[in-house]
Amino acid sequence: MVLVYIIIAIIIGLGAFVFLSPTFEKNSPKISLENEIYWNLKSPLKVNFTDDNEIASYVITYFDDNNEIKLDTKTLNSSKGSIDLNIFAPKIDLNRKTNNAMLKIEVSDKSKWNFFMGNKATKEIKIKVDKKNPIANVLNNSYSINQGGSATVIVEVKDENLKDFYISFNNEERFELFPFYKDNFYIAIIAWPIEIKEFQRVNLVAIDKARNKTVTKVPLYIKELKIKPDNIKISDTFINKVSKNVLAKSGYDIPDNQAEVFVKQNKDLRKRNVDTIKSETRNNMNKEKVSKFNIKEFKRLPSSMTFAGFGERRHYTYNGKKIDEAWHLGMDWASVKKAKIFTTNAGKVIFNDYLGIYGDTIIIDHKFGLATLYAHTSRAAVKLNDEVKAGQYIANTGSSGAVFGDHLHFGVLIQGIEVNPTEWLSKYWVRENITKIIDNAKKVIDSK
Repeated sequence: MVLVYIIIAIIIGLGAFVFLSPTFEKNSPKISLENEIYWNLKSPLKVNFTDDNEIASYVITYFDDNNEIKLDTKTLNSSKGSIDLNIFAPKIDLNRKTNNAMLKIEVSDKSKWNFFMGNKATKEIKIKVDKKNPIANVLNNSYSINQGGSATVIVEVKDENLKDFYISFNNEERFELFPFYKDNFYIAIIAWPIEIKEFQRVNLVAIDKARNKTVTKVPLYIKELKIKPDNIKISDTFINKVSKNVLAKSGYDIPDNQAEVFVKQNKDLRKRNVDTIKSETRNNMNKEKVSKFNIKEFKRLPSSMTFAGFGERRHYTYNGKKIDEAWHLGMDWASVKKAKIFTTNAGKVIFNDYLGIYGDTIIIDHKFGLATLYAHTSRAAVKLNDEVKAGQYIANTGSSGAVFGDHLHFGVLIQGIEVNPTEWLSKYWVRENITKIIDNAKKVIDSK
């Protein structure tokens, strides 16, 4: 009887070992491709195999009504639980219309489960062959763009399997395109970010689901901005009364060193605030189709003086030593304390909150990725998500944020990037670079 118990215990132990040991794991490998894919037969398909154990082997087969071809097969002596592969198209004539094209992928692992045969995954993937590049034409655009400035681009983009399309600046910044006027036509107001000194190219990029790609150059003349240096002495009074207060209100720890306090406020917090402006603006852009853009040149704060302009490169010194530098990316206007602020153009309030160095801030979206920013305010007369009318009173000036005196910091944003407000304050510039571009593009579209 004791022997029987011993045998039963051994059986239970072996069973527990088999079911609990990673060596006997029973999960099949996973294959990353979807059940249906688009393929241009030029770019390799990227596929990933993963397994809780190790990949032992795989077989990849292409077949259609007329062909069955092994594309890749391999038994692995040593491997990991994850493998990335490129699958290349079969070397046959596939220029004709190919019916019922499929990929069959079989993957086995090194588990001892299933009587030491391991786990196996099989996936049949339907292929939609698409070798046609998207149509991507530039219909009209601004004649030129200035460093730190804006320009308009209107395009035609068309493809049955369109996946993505956008305007690229130097392959560094991506600008979304908005539906415009009629189907397959789009508009973007783009920016030349001031920190990008060298202009290389602006392209319209269109990509379909099969990874066919069309890149069309947007022709633009360029003009660099003359940068104005500004040297600013930082005092202990400013650090104690402004920098520390702004950092504390923004949830930052206060360093012991005075210079470090200012740098943390001016560099670290500024970056976080600029990132917030960009994300909040981009995430809340109105993307509805628009046929008419009733934008007018923006108006400055009534009866105000300009105390700082766009594109100033500020160099900050403390006790005679340079400790930081930063761009000033807006217009600073001051008149009387708590002066009323009015918006020139209609829009929607997409941000209304405290924003670190900017203080109490309002951002209004005006469509097509254009927004305006009103910083250092003391009182808001509008709420988040309010629709505001042209000429509406929205706030009062103040000294909230990283400033001493009462004033308005006015900024113009293109998809979250601050651009030169001087352009948008000019009736001539708005007419030549926005209104006329739109009107002429509509004529081209109507003639098609």
